[in-house]
Amino acid sequence: MRPRRASGAHGAEPASPRPANDVTSVAAALRSPRRLRTEVLAGLVVALALIPEAISFSIIAGVDPRVGLFAAFTMAVSIAFLGGRPAMISAATGSVALVVAPVVRDHGIDYLIATVILGGVVQVLLAVLGVARLMRFIPRAVMVGFVNALAILIFLAQLPYLTHVPWQVYVAVAVGIAIMVVLPRVTTAVPAPLVAILVLTAVTVGARIAMPTVGDEGKLPDSLPTLGLPHVPMTVDTLRIVAPFAVAMALVGLMESLMTAKLVDDVTDTHSPKTREAWGQGVANVITGFFGGMGGCAMIGQTMINVKVSGARTRLSTFLAGVFLLILVVSLGDVVAVVPMAALVAVMIMVSVGTFDWHSVRPATLRRMPRGYTLIMLATVAVTVLTHSLAYGVLTGVVLSALVFVRDVAHVTEVVDIDHPDEDTRVYAVLGELFFASSNDLVYQFDYVGDPTNVVIDMSGSHIWDVSTVATLDAIVTKYAAKGKNATIIGMNDASAERHLHLAGHLGAGH
Repeated sequence: MRPRRASGAHGAEPASPRPANDVTSVAAALRSPRRLRTEVLAGLVVALALIPEAISFSIIAGVDPRVGLFAAFTMAVSIAFLGGRPAMISAATGSVALVVAPVVRDHGIDYLIATVILGGVVQVLLAVLGVARLMRFIPRAVMVGFVNALAILIFLAQLPYLTHVPWQVYVAVAVGIAIMVVLPRVTTAVPAPLVAILVLTAVTVGARIAMPTVGDEGKLPDSLPTLGLPHVPMTVDTLRIVAPFAVAMALVGLMESLMTAKLVDDVTDTHSPKTREAWGQGVANVITGFFGGMGGCAMIGQTMINVKVSGARTRLSTFLAGVFLLILVVSLGDVVAVVPMAALVAVMIMVSVGTFDWHSVRPATLRRMPRGYTLIMLATVAVTVLTHSLAYGVLTGVVLSALVFVRDVAHVTEVVDIDHPDEDTRVYAVLGELFFASSNDLVYQFDYVGDPTNVVIDMSGSHIWDVSTVATLDAIVTKYAAKGKNATIIGMNDASAERHLHLAGHLGAGH
């Protein structure tokens, strides 16, 4: 595995990213035996990795394991057709489970289903309103912090399976990691994670080695999901109960899904329509709710297994992951139940190592990067890890990025005395970007007492961005007028002049 492949792509967008052509890529996969094998085996590996995760998230949400497993199936199959990012995996997730857990605890499973359906509707509405376009405001420092935090969370999620367990578990994990490190150097015909899972399962079963298995995580379903409606009263009180959780679920799910889609775009050097991904997530959650699932969003760990470890690139792998999941838990539940958790832990540890941006924490990199950049990255990682919420971490990073940017831009604004054409005239030049943070101190940079009768303020080297700057300029002119002097503002660009003309004299400056 080569960690730098993903990490290096987290930065600037490629100059001309290739669009992810759905029809062409799937058709090509069906025509190419090699590509078809890659997509099929990738789907199988992801399905195996989804099972214990879905069961664990069901426990977090306080529901039967079948609810999480059915959600994993319906989300994966639905998003394979509806989503905007090919090869991305969506299923039941821990973040959504944490959001909806109070609904189950206080009101029961039917209110959970209603919450999931309403959350999906909210996601569709947000997609129509263009929320996906907000992704352009995610800075590189936040993206790198997001990826590093993701890697840490994936690793931390494996620790419960590595504590208070037989010593054979550690040996099995080490063997699994060794297989995934060595095998790709010999052949890439079969995904190394799948080989590791099969080998460890065969050895532990054949040698009768006692260690935790997938079956220990919870009872697997023995029937297919059925379509139905939640048994809740259609009243305002019901809406009042589920709406806050539905909105929270929609926001968290969309943020994680869009961030994951952007990450996959960077890894594969292709572009995907984020608005389609947003409403696709919404429709998939609505479908999942009607089939009794707990809802979900993009799963970054499983997506990295699919895209980066297994090499999948099309919707076929996503679709097959859902199909294989259902077949494995319903028809082959007894076989899946004996898969040792150590094998899946080894896979996720390798995903964690491969996802982390090791270049970003090298001493040479940290010395070269601005302190503000490093602070934003570390804050994003810290908040995400402490709250176990990628959404909170990203929001923290974005807010901190805005504050650092405002601070930096505010410090490059200055007023320069550039000319004295005659005894009665002084010309000042205002340089820099003018907005609330930089223009508030502008009023104190002129010599109202010592300046001559006529003062010219040249704005050709600056730009007016907001109302605060217009109010500041009004205050400057008013202060000069109070001293019996005339201040004239010249040199504005068209946008600044239009803003100033529209607002000047109407903001109460100086009063």
